[in-house]
Amino acid sequence: MIKGYGVFCDADRYFYDTPHRLRSDSGASGTVGEGDGVFEPAGRPVPEGWQSHRAGDWLALRPVENHLPDQGWKIHVSACLDNAESILARVWDYCVARGVSFKFVPTPYLLHNRNAKYADRGSSGKFITVYPAADECASIAAGLDALVGGEPGPYILSDVRWNAGPLHLRYGSFTRRHCYDEHGEPVPALENADGVLVPDRRGPAFRVPEWLAVPDFLRPHLEARSAVDVTGLPYDIERALHFSNGGGVYAGRDRRTDEPVVLKEARPHAGLAADGADAIRRLEQERNVLERLSGLPCIPEAKDAFTLGEHRFLVLEYVRGKPLNSFFAHRHPLIEADPAPEKLREYARWAMRLHGLVAAAVGDVHARGVVFNDLHLFNIMVSEDESSVVLLDFEAARYVEEGGRQTVANPGFVAPPGRRGFDVDHYALACLRIALFLPLTSLFAVDRAKAAHLAEEAARVFPEAREFLELGVAEILRDVDGAPGGVELGALPEAGERDPYRPVDPGDWPRCRDSMARAILASATPERDDRYFPGDIAQFATAGGGLSFGYGAAGVLYALAESGAPRCPGAEEWLLRHSKEPESGTPLGFFDGLAGLSWTLNRLDHRERSLELAELVLAQPWEGLGPGLHSGTAGIGLALDSLAADTREAELRSAALRCAESAAHRFLDASPERRRAGLLHGGAGVALLCLRLYERSGDTALLDLAERALRADLDRCATSAFGTLQVDEGWRTLPYLGAGSVGVGIVLDDYLEHRHDEAFERARPEIVDAARAGFYAQPGLFRGLAGMVVYLSRTTAPGPGTGPDAVHRQIDALSRYAMRYQDELAFPGEQLMRLSMDLSTGTAGCLLALAAAQSEQPARLPFLPPLRRTQNRPLPWSGTNE
Repeated sequence: MIKGYGVFCDADRYFYDTPHRLRSDSGASGTVGEGDGVFEPAGRPVPEGWQSHRAGDWLALRPVENHLPDQGWKIHVSACLDNAESILARVWDYCVARGVSFKFVPTPYLLHNRNAKYADRGSSGKFITVYPAADECASIAAGLDALVGGEPGPYILSDVRWNAGPLHLRYGSFTRRHCYDEHGEPVPALENADGVLVPDRRGPAFRVPEWLAVPDFLRPHLEARSAVDVTGLPYDIERALHFSNGGGVYAGRDRRTDEPVVLKEARPHAGLAADGADAIRRLEQERNVLERLSGLPCIPEAKDAFTLGEHRFLVLEYVRGKPLNSFFAHRHPLIEADPAPEKLREYARWAMRLHGLVAAAVGDVHARGVVFNDLHLFNIMVSEDESSVVLLDFEAARYVEEGGRQTVANPGFVAPPGRRGFDVDHYALACLRIALFLPLTSLFAVDRAKAAHLAEEAARVFPEAREFLELGVAEILRDVDGAPGGVELGALPEAGERDPYRPVDPGDWPRCRDSMARAILASATPERDDRYFPGDIAQFATAGGGLSFGYGAAGVLYALAESGAPRCPGAEEWLLRHSKEPESGTPLGFFDGLAGLSWTLNRLDHRERSLELAELVLAQPWEGLGPGLHSGTAGIGLALDSLAADTREAELRSAALRCAESAAHRFLDASPERRRAGLLHGGAGVALLCLRLYERSGDTALLDLAERALRADLDRCATSAFGTLQVDEGWRTLPYLGAGSVGVGIVLDDYLEHRHDEAFERARPEIVDAARAGFYAQPGLFRGLAGMVVYLSRTTAPGPGTGPDAVHRQIDALSRYAMRYQDELAFPGEQLMRLSMDLSTGTAGCLLALAAAQSEQPARLPFLPPLRRTQNRPLPWSGTNE
């Protein structure tokens, strides 16, 4: 799980949304905020002569006549949930009386999220931010310390603490300015000593910009921060295993015995669980539980505990083996395209045996009156000989007599709210039955009824496990009182029967198109200014994200139009209205910004607005942009070149050529370790721009640049044990369309239309095999199965695996991810915890993929028109194309 997604799940039952929308905290005119769940000061009238502004989680106040400096030493104030309101009231009064600008998080819910276990470690703890003038920072910090100093609050890792807290200071930007980082991505900026904008680093460590000296008033506090060390401990910390906002987990060694150990760290007032318990309270609970369970072979022994500074540590037995989740990459037969029947049977036997070991371990824990409360694939260590398991991470465990609810849980195994005690673990064991075959149980966060469908899909492939899976479904869907909840044993459809969960099969064109289009339109929020269609959390990461091609309205409108679905005039009008004066800070790129908006509006026949946006792009400096297709000069160049072809504007054509030169040289001149690979961010996107420009100009130098960029991407690829070629990122390999080998392969096909290359030809069959696997973790266009459908239906690669049957098999596999939204077909987004309607991660991307696979008028990805062979390969749709 990518940790940032969990916090975007609370505000809406079906879609990712910003946390501040969970509660109504905007009040009447002249009031900063009022309503349920806000701190009292947030409901006060705006002081006379002041103005307020809401931005995301923050509510900001400043005197109308006060112009903030662009950067400086800022003061952060942290707080706990029980003292936050009091601290805010005192800081409010102090700042308003002195005309000092400040901002704060206005609700307990948002403060809890900032201090939660999986909150961003770089911004965690920041409750109030005060913006003093440079010559007043020391006096204001001292004045605030006199008011709130010594109040408990989490340590802010990015800052230096003032005395005992809760005040913390760091040097950073006060106003919204952006520059580009080493990858060409827009980031908050500071101005260095030479007047150049550079990234304002906001990680979980205190850093002073290299051109800046630490002021004298901060030196004592910085020295106090550095005074704590590990010199006197009897343990050596060898490496970090895991970090959360609550602390780290480290592999270490006992100096006295040379025995390997694991050290778990807990930070005070941080890493909050759903019940408000901080990491220290949970670590103490874990120690108590492990002492009760001591002697069981299925749990690690607690060996020691100590305090270092204010952090608490628990020393645990080091357990050898591999976590259960790691077996999927090596053992699961669906990693292959065509696993042998015996391999499927062997895996089913292995999975059911492993589940039995886990269930026995949980039973031993229950026998001592303990509920594990956080069972999932990552918390189960399998011994090296696979004969035993050990359960890890008991910080959420409770004694059964407490009867409390779950407070920390993996989203794919979290029990329904009504489950208590041992039932929580029984539910997780039931989810494990399905996850061992199809690890898609995060979909239950949207709809628990999906369990029966997943079990049916798994039973089609692993018929030996049918009864085993049925038992899991019965437990998942039963009511709290123990009655069956929607399924009885033996109720799963037999192999070959259609499961009733799906409103329509993804292969049933055009009915599936029409159903997805209705789902997309039903999700619309025309009353909102930040987005029209719900999508990925990237909608909220940058200015204009809800408009963008990758994650917003532009991409959805393109997919609807390209697939032959009815257009959505309301959404087009919304996009025109909100793109008239793009929000400050809107990126320039294709998938995330203005270039993509310009290109899309031109495709939708809004030429005037398209050219206005193109002019904005042309007026901006590109020097810091990365070379990629997603947000860099390759994507901008392709958009401008396409627009130039339609308008015959020489300036646009010239700008596209400049983009190609910039993208190629920035990518090829970078050291190999700094280059990214793939279609969206790597050499394949650069090559695609060079190819399209070569086709217009005939300049073979562009073809040479495309060859070099593709070769650089192939150099980043490795052949797996299964004979598939994938992008090697060092810690994982990727086959996907966005950042994997399939994205390289789709451009290789276009290159080979113009020039033969033996190495490129040899790579293609292994890339085809990477697109034919039996399972992918997600359905999305750029990080999932839909991208494989696009590639296989378009590729001109010779040999097996690209015919209609292979394409249809992957289309059929999309059924595993099929969800219902208002009784129509929809697909989940990134991390599977909510639905998405956008192009990059959700339903619009799946729609575009299916439209690209149909034979009569195949849809196209931007700048990737169908190749000749595709149009002569009809696919076995169960419907007919209109």
